[in-house]
This record gives sequence, structure tokens and C-alpha cells, in this order.
Amino acid sequence: MFTDILINATPYENRIALMENGVLKEFYIDRPEQKGLIGNIYLGRVVRVLPGIDAAFIDIGLERTGFLYVDEAVHSLSSCYRHLHSGSRDLFGVSAEFPNNLTIDRILEEGQCILVQIAKEPIGSKGARLTCNITLPCRNLVYMPLTDHIGISRKIEDEATRQLLRDRLEELRPPGAGFIMRTVAENTCNEELKADMAFLLQLWDEILAKSKKAAEPERIYEDLNLILRTVRDFFTDDVNEVVTDNRAVCEQLISYARSFIPHLETKISFHDGDLPLFEQYGIESDINSALEKKVWLRSGGYIVIEPTEALTVIDVNTGRYVHASDLAATIFRTNMEAVREIAHQLRLRNIGGIIIIDFIDMESEDEREALGRALEEAMKDDKSRINILKISEFGLVQMTRKRLSESITQAMCEPCCYCGGDGRLKSRRTIAHEIFRKISRDASKIGGTSLTIKVNPKVADMLLHEEAHSIRYLEDATGKRFTIIPVPEMHVKRYDIIWNE
Repeated sequence: MFTDILINATPYENRIALMENGVLKEFYIDRPEQKGLIGNIYLGRVVRVLPGIDAAFIDIGLERTGFLYVDEAVHSLSSCYRHLHSGSRDLFGVSAEFPNNLTIDRILEEGQCILVQIAKEPIGSKGARLTCNITLPCRNLVYMPLTDHIGISRKIEDEATRQLLRDRLEELRPPGAGFIMRTVAENTCNEELKADMAFLLQLWDEILAKSKKAAEPERIYEDLNLILRTVRDFFTDDVNEVVTDNRAVCEQLISYARSFIPHLETKISFHDGDLPLFEQYGIESDINSALEKKVWLRSGGYIVIEPTEALTVIDVNTGRYVHASDLAATIFRTNMEAVREIAHQLRLRNIGGIIIIDFIDMESEDEREALGRALEEAMKDDKSRINILKISEFGLVQMTRKRLSESITQAMCEPCCYCGGDGRLKSRRTIAHEIFRKISRDASKIGGTSLTIKVNPKVADMLLHEEAHSIRYLEDATGKRFTIIPVPEMHVKRYDIIWNE
């Protein structure tokens, strides 16, 4: 559990740092132009039904249409959707088990209005992932108005405790109302649980009432902002303090604590030190490091994190580490150290989707199994859903980490204006040879006795030194004298060839 929650709040962005024993474990950023959308509820309109992939595109008023899979669309058959559209197909009722063979075109039709919730942020060129299985969270409970189900947080592992909590929920809940008990509610009294239930039931009634009057597409409900969500979801008895550098936010947090968690109010404080909050805790440098590809290990080894469109690849290298008794020991110790750092970086950078880890090859099956167990243990503190496959003979681990929002790199970076996001530029020598080919092609067609080449200084240095022999050859072959002019403001891959009379 996090020992400190640090909140840097400004008009242009909010940044949240979750610290554990002085180490930055998770980082979140929220900007007005990149405001988080997960949890928001919209009255949307079906714009396209695609039986071929069993999904539909839904217009919810955002720049890109949302995407709704059939498994998430089936909940729209519940009775609470009847009022939204005359063509809604109320076939089964809220508590029924829906057939497994339903196709998207049996559930939805183009032009239909539908209530949806954002389950996954728009990322890159992809629109938001949507669901009709609405959930409404508060501090102790998550309300599921469309399912008759009781769930207990996965972090509560003791089966006897889980059964006791399940029995409590069953006794307290209204008939047919689905709830999940969150981890923080394990020791909560029945009165607090009843109050949360009453609040969530009233909230759902208000959402339905608003949806009846709305004109699609329209946002019906907006979840709490990043700061309040953080306090709601992470501020527990185990947290040492919540510190913010914004007085208005500090007052807001205190007011929230008085209403919902009064015993934790004293842990909220305002930072008025000489140094900015994040600098005092050394967070700024940690954030900048989290944007780099290479992460050094204490032993001298390092890992390289390479995000791609389809997946993220992590490569482990021994680097400068040579202190073990032999090569096998060096490799094993480097891999074991890398496991802890990889688990840390995945949380810190909020990397999700498919992840491939290329550990250094190990011949021992026992060592590979030990490494796999260590990776699973290191990922236990991660709140995201994790699935790890057995390490292969080649030292490769395939795993998935549930992705709900952009990674820190996606949130804080943009494609390079030079390479367009490829991560590669043509080398100076490649540019030089392009120039040579262009000169050789055009020299016989253009008169004059000289030409001027304007290039980036780095390319100019290549032409004047390493490629000087090629310049002399071309001058003799074309009968023209070359003048090379470095232009500092010119992009490295650009050049101008000026033919003189």
C-alpha cells in the first residue's frame, strides 16, 4: 500500500504521485485537453453495426466513435433500457442469463439510442472502448445496476473472510442489486455500507432520469476528477499522508474526508516549503527517467523498454555487471534484479496490453522456474489484472497487463517531428550518398562549372572528412567544383543543391 500521496495541482494540469517508502510507484497526469474519461456515462447513438466482427460503433459526442463488443452490448437488453428507444429489445430482463450465441445485429440496430460507459480510454487512433454493463463506484462499494451479482475484492484473499463479507452484502443489498465490496470496506460497519448503497441507488435513478430527457449523443454522468478519484481509491489507513501544493485543493480534500473518511482528515496537509512539492521529494527526476528507454540496474546491468503499436518489448542485458563467480551466476543475478525493476517500471509507466520480456538466456530449467516465480511475486502489488505465461527455453516471457488508459509516454510525449515517430533517422552517410546520386544524375543535364551543397552541419562534416574522397571523385567525374555550406537550422535529412552558372 502507498505510504504517501502527493498532489501537484495547477490550472493547466494535475499530477498525482503515489509513493512507497520514498520511492515513486505510480504516476498519473490529467490535463484539460487530455481529461480522463473512464467511468463517464453517455447516451449514444449506434452509427454502424458490424456483424463480421460482432461489434458496433457508437457516437457518444467525442472526436472518434466508441467501440462496443457484443459481450458488452448484451446488457443493453436489460429492462432499464426500454425507455431510451422504442426499438430497444427487452427480451430477457435484468436478472436473466443471456444466451451465449447472441450476435451484435440481434442486439443493436443502426440509429438506436443506447446508454454506454467508457471502459477504456481512447488511445492513439483508437476510439474509446465502451460497455453497457454500467458500474458506479464509491469508496466502499461498486454498484452494478444491471447484474444480480455479489463480488469481493480480489485483494481480500482469505476465503473465510470473503464468505463473511459476501453474506453481509447479501443481507444488506436490495433484491436484484449487484455490488462489489472494495478492499477498503473489509472492516467497514454495516451503517456505512447502507449509506453507500443508498447513495449509489439514488445516483443511478438520477442517471436514468437524465437519460430520458437527453438528446443523443450526450454525456449523462461524469466520474470524479483525478484528484478526488485518487483519494477515493487509494486513501486508506495505511497511507501516511496526503500532501498538496494547492490550498483550494487541500480544502476540497479536507471537506471530502469529513464527509466520507473523517478519521483520516488529519493526514491531509498543505505544502508551503521553499522547494516545489515534486522537487522536494525528488519526483521530477523520476518522471523524466520514466520517459527514457534504458533503465540501469544497480548491479550495472540494464533493461531497454521499447513500446510498439502491437506490444511492448523489454530486453534485459548484463551491461557492466561482471562481479559474479561465473557467467551463469552473472546472468541469473542480472535477470533476478531485472524482474523487480520491470515490475516497478510497468506500474510507474502504466504500460498495458501484450508485453514480451527477453531475459538473458539461462540453461538451467530450475533457474528459469525460479525466475518465473520471482516475476509473479513481483507483480502481486500491481492492481491491474496480470496474466503471465511460463518462461520459454529462449528466455522469453509473454504476459498481459490490463490497459485502461494511456501510458506515461503516450500522455506526456508526442511523435518526433523529425522521424514521425519511427524512432529512426537516415544516417549522415546515407544522406551524403543520396546527394552524390542526385549530382551524378543531373550533372550532365545542367551546365556551369560549380555547384553549392547546403546541408546540416553534421552532414557537412561527413562530406568534408569521411566522404572527402567521394567528393574529389565526383568533382573529377562531373568537371565541376563543389562548395559545401553548413546550415545549422537545416534538418539533418534535408539538403539543397544549387547549380551555379
